[in-house]
Amino acid sequence: MRLKPDYEYKNIYEINLDEMKKAGIKAMLFDLDSTLMASKTGFYSEETLKWIELVKKDFFVGVVSNNNNPLYMQQVLSCSKFPVVFDARKPDTKVAMNFMKTYGLKPETTCFVGDRPLTDIACGKSLGCKTVLVDSITADTERPIVRFARWLERCSIKHKD
Repeated sequence: MRLKPDYEYKNIYEINLDEMKKAGIKAMLFDLDSTLMASKTGFYSEETLKWIELVKKDFFVGVVSNNNNPLYMQQVLSCSKFPVVFDARKPDTKVAMNFMKTYGLKPETTCFVGDRPLTDIACGKSLGCKTVLVDSITADTERPIVRFARWLERCSIKHKD
């Protein structure tokens, strides 16, 4: 199925970076809200910043976000030490494709990481990238209605091959 990710992890911290290297991955493009930072907070946790520095040792790191709030975008850019593109309109691939072209990234060596099958995974798959689906970085504190919506969306990928 088109939305089935290549890898699934509980959160970004559990991504097996050695496995990614062995698979030939050289770049990791992340969704922002609920993947790298708590939704709409505009800052990364200390744990995330340390983890990103670890990732940057072996991989190009970038963010492809659908968010288009100018104040929020400014806040995120001020605390990001890697390229970020906003208003990506995922699952549409145009913005992400241009971002990849700008940084010389090839789909076969790029991994798209996100918390939403219908946007992040669909975009990554359409681009020809490997994909990683993670749960929200704040899964333990999300409201029940948000958890239900996430569960419902993930039903689209839970099938037998």
